[in-house]
Amino acid sequence: MSPRHSALALLVALLWGVNFVAIDLGLHPPGGTMPPLLFVAMRFALVVFPCIFFIRKPDVSWRVIIVVGLLMSAGQFGLLYLGMALGMPAGLASLVIQAQVLMTVLLAAGILAERPTRRQLAGVILGIVGLAVVAVGRSLVAPLLPLLIVLAAALSWAAGNVVVRRAKAASGLGLVVWSGAVVPLPLAGLSLLLDGPAAVSDALLQVQPVTLITALYTAVFGSLIGYGIWNRLLGLYPSSAVVPFTLLVPVVGMTAAWLVLAERPSAAEIAGGLLLLAGVATAVLRGRNSPAQRRVADRPGVAADPGRGADVPAPFAAEGALAPALAPEALGADAVEPDDVDREDVEPEDFGADGLAAGRAAGRAVD
Repeated sequence: MSPRHSALALLVALLWGVNFVAIDLGLHPPGGTMPPLLFVAMRFALVVFPCIFFIRKPDVSWRVIIVVGLLMSAGQFGLLYLGMALGMPAGLASLVIQAQVLMTVLLAAGILAERPTRRQLAGVILGIVGLAVVAVGRSLVAPLLPLLIVLAAALSWAAGNVVVRRAKAASGLGLVVWSGAVVPLPLAGLSLLLDGPAAVSDALLQVQPVTLITALYTAVFGSLIGYGIWNRLLGLYPSSAVVPFTLLVPVVGMTAAWLVLAERPSAAEIAGGLLLLAGVATAVLRGRNSPAQRRVADRPGVAADPGRGADVPAPFAAEGALAPALAPEALGADAVEPDDVDREDVEPEDFGADGLAAGRAAGRAVD
């Protein structure tokens, strides 16, 4: 990536990491609390309006838009905000939500029959061990329920990832906005049901400035600007060049929570978090690129095609929402033009699970 685009990717990681602190501040304003589901409804109302009048509907069915909105927006953020409202620390939430990467690998294997690589399976196992250590450490100092709710948010996000992948939806901002339109009314209604009309009306009539400011931050910087930049980068570069920047999100989130909220995770939570991040890194980071992959990556405006090659999951986004979740672990022979492949460059390991057959096919294509 160019230095300018690398700086933009770092900016996105910063925006998404700080987003968790913004959520916490909005949920716990001075002298009161904000109903979490109502806060999510406010966020997505700001995401959708007035943008929906200027952004074209994505080229997917209404069913996909609704399901993605329910899973990746309402489900993910509704559960995340609820877990944080019940006591999940902002920094730890930014870490635990990364479990969606591992869950997407498993769901894609079971639902889409996308066979994970040995590296990804090792990452899943390592991440599960890390989550277990975090759970044990958390249980020593606080109830486990908020942690389990945030894990459910990660699962909802992962399921949405699979829906996006199955529908072959683009990563455009249109899907963020149009699927976000599913969120405000159902979650506002659910808040009325669970929190009661009195609590909802009091929260709206006595809304604190910090809640309004953080709602604007999460909508504008977390969703619209963050994903606008992110989707642009995914359109210019292979996912393997962009995805690793999301590993910085929990680092930023935990640092910001320490500085702003004075959160200090326990030793067990830190150790488990490091194991979880190591598992995620193992699942999404690849070894050296093959010469063919480097040629494709070096072409401006050319990204790896998720519809070709080994087609193995590698989820992207870290704070949440709608960057597409699956990317190829390696390029298949048909993903590279014959002119781009030298016979001596073709090695079996360069072509994923069916490397030998793909390598031979690429060699024949040169002839």
